[in-house]
Amino acid sequence: MTNKLRLDLPILLPNILHDADACVGRLLAELRGQTGVEDAHVRSDGSPATHQLCIHYDPDTLPLARIRELVEAAGARITEQFGHLVWNIEGITHQRRARTVTEQLLNLPGVLEAEVSVGGVVRLEFDRQQTSEDDIRAALAEAGVGRKSETHRHEADGDHRHGGIFGANSELIFSLICGGLLVTGFAIEKLTPLPGWLPLACYLGAYFFGGFYTVGEAVQNLKLKRFEIDTLMLVAAAGAAALGAWAEGALLLFLFSLGHSLEHYAMGRAKRAIEALAELAPATAKVRRGDTIMEVAVETLALGDVVIVLPNERLPADGFVVSGESSVDQAPVTGESVPVDKRPVPDRAKATARPDLLDAAHRVFAGTINGSGAIEIVVTKRSSESALARIVKMVSEAETRRSPTQRFTDRFERVFVPAVLALAVLLLFAWVVVDEPFRDSFYRAMAVLVAASPCALAIATPSAVLSGIARAARSGVLIKGGAPLEKLGSLNALAFDKTGTLTEGRPRITDVSPAPDIDEAELLATAVAVEALSDHPLAQAIVRDGTQRLGGAPLPTASGLRSLTGQGVVARIEDDTVQIGKAEMFGADGLPPLSESVAFAVEQLRNEGRTTMVVRRNGRDLGVIGLMDTPRASARSALERLRKIGITRMIMISGDNQRVADAVAKQVGLDEAWGDLMPEDKVEAIEKLREAGEVAMVGDGVNDAPAMANATVGIAMGAAGSDVALETADVALMADDLSHLPFAVGLSRQARMIIRQNLFISLGVVALLVPATILGLGIGPAVAAHEGSTLVVVFNALRLLAYRER
Repeated sequence: MTNKLRLDLPILLPNILHDADACVGRLLAELRGQTGVEDAHVRSDGSPATHQLCIHYDPDTLPLARIRELVEAAGARITEQFGHLVWNIEGITHQRRARTVTEQLLNLPGVLEAEVSVGGVVRLEFDRQQTSEDDIRAALAEAGVGRKSETHRHEADGDHRHGGIFGANSELIFSLICGGLLVTGFAIEKLTPLPGWLPLACYLGAYFFGGFYTVGEAVQNLKLKRFEIDTLMLVAAAGAAALGAWAEGALLLFLFSLGHSLEHYAMGRAKRAIEALAELAPATAKVRRGDTIMEVAVETLALGDVVIVLPNERLPADGFVVSGESSVDQAPVTGESVPVDKRPVPDRAKATARPDLLDAAHRVFAGTINGSGAIEIVVTKRSSESALARIVKMVSEAETRRSPTQRFTDRFERVFVPAVLALAVLLLFAWVVVDEPFRDSFYRAMAVLVAASPCALAIATPSAVLSGIARAARSGVLIKGGAPLEKLGSLNALAFDKTGTLTEGRPRITDVSPAPDIDEAELLATAVAVEALSDHPLAQAIVRDGTQRLGGAPLPTASGLRSLTGQGVVARIEDDTVQIGKAEMFGADGLPPLSESVAFAVEQLRNEGRTTMVVRRNGRDLGVIGLMDTPRASARSALERLRKIGITRMIMISGDNQRVADAVAKQVGLDEAWGDLMPEDKVEAIEKLREAGEVAMVGDGVNDAPAMANATVGIAMGAAGSDVALETADVALMADDLSHLPFAVGLSRQARMIIRQNLFISLGVVALLVPATILGLGIGPAVAAHEGSTLVVVFNALRLLAYRER
């Protein structure tokens, strides 16, 4: 006999970033090696603890208490041994710098995984037995970069070591000094009879200022045994000096350093767009404690604190309104263009117990802007756990996740760079074959090295990904990395869950059809008593509308609720067993079929597009309740906009019967609807759709999490109010509004197009420059074209920051 034990993964491994983390694999491997454990795997069923560890074990070999001890001990050991961190750092000026720092971190003993993004974020996993955060911090300092918080303290003390003597603009200023000395030296040499040492002195000064930062980069790369463009430029400049072409060498360094500094400035625009998210929440809050109102730092706010928010102030924390009414501008978090009216909760105790179930009219988020009315809110999340804080953290993590195109360009460079070096070595010996001096062969080889350097290729994709993610986040759409950004822009098919996605997710009772000799009040009282124990949307609708219809009549006491996934629920009232669920639940698994009258009532209601819930108590059918969910007002227009931007196939998948699914599909303008699907059937439906091509799944990220996980891209709506949706989706629409979906798809398509344009520009320039330099094009024009193409791809990517849906 095999038993199953399910434990919440985030409790066992609290520091993991996602369920694909390497530590999860270590935990599974350790458990599978235990005697008595038959299997261990991760499951996600969309429940509030969405990621769970499922262990299949033999209770005769391993008792339940012992298996729990083993699992918790293994999780504790792994958590204690392996550390994870995501830091914002300063000093990453371009993509090659990010790669160099990544290599330095990977060379540290105990660092298992490291990724540094051009946006200034490092994501790292390390073995605490071999290294520590202090060692990592020291390695970053040695590489000339530091954590943002530390950097800011240095600057406050007047230390600009991360930026240089002139602060953040030091490289640009050094480049301009280099250019000034170059022009001065050239003018003296060509236009005046002054001694020859004067222009040489100017050129030497230009070499110093133009090569100052390049030398530092080259030295670090050579320590790592990497031969990057910085080294190539220095070799070319030194070669030019050796040949007496000081002016040309200085021009090379001037153009290269100017290109670097402008690239740094341009990428800084995208980074600042993301950093601005973190600054939305205020630093302090006015808290009512007893009869006293005091101003405290938001980091010190505790759960349950009552915060006073005056008109036109930003809200300091996530919570719910307990006093006052106002309209709140939620655009900074959810992207909603119209302020949302807020009012106090009717029952504070109930709201405190289950804040996640509150209506949007009561919930508020940190970083949003209060309107004209003063309100008081109860804090439900600490500042580090607010929706805004989680968005900022996830956007930072997303920057470090490479897209398929980035992985392709990295593989391409690993082949291309050695090939170019081999070509340059061959060209060094061209004087043996061609009748020319060694000086000319050397110059040509250096020109080819410069021309073939893939700088633009290295930055082509990261710059577009960074800009796309920043633009999406600014409009309340969280895209978790380059892969979802590219994939969402490439697919032509979307699958939608019905309830809560295409419909409001707030069904209402439309019909109550009791069985013969059964009173309507008895039917409703039984249903309300049982469904009050459930948090399913249909259950909440029955409780809400049923209570209203009963008009305050007394209710029986129900207990022992048990959910039958995709079918219904079973509970007890007194000594009677009560079953409530779909008609298909009855007549199967040993349950007697429905009575003829109730089956007829179900059929009639379904023909009218109703969702039906049959109630049976102690083997006697009490009747059927008909419910209907209202299609979202924005659904039809959103689907039309999706068709206009190229989505050719849209399917609704639903657990409701086919006739209800068809009725809703017709109302929102869909041609395809698949009904009667259990949660596992939805997974099979997505897999079937993927056989025909890539497909995204749009849902609430909770009940449809397994289907979303099997889609090419999982898209969750209303993620600002749902931790589960925020964690499970590849793309999260922070607002509970389908109209943001066309924006997300359109932005992804634009990003994918810009990535392709950038690849064409970067590879096309190299393809033109290499033969041109072989045929005699000088180093100066080659550097100008090379750096120019790098700037073109960066500024082309920055166009995404200004994206507007057409």
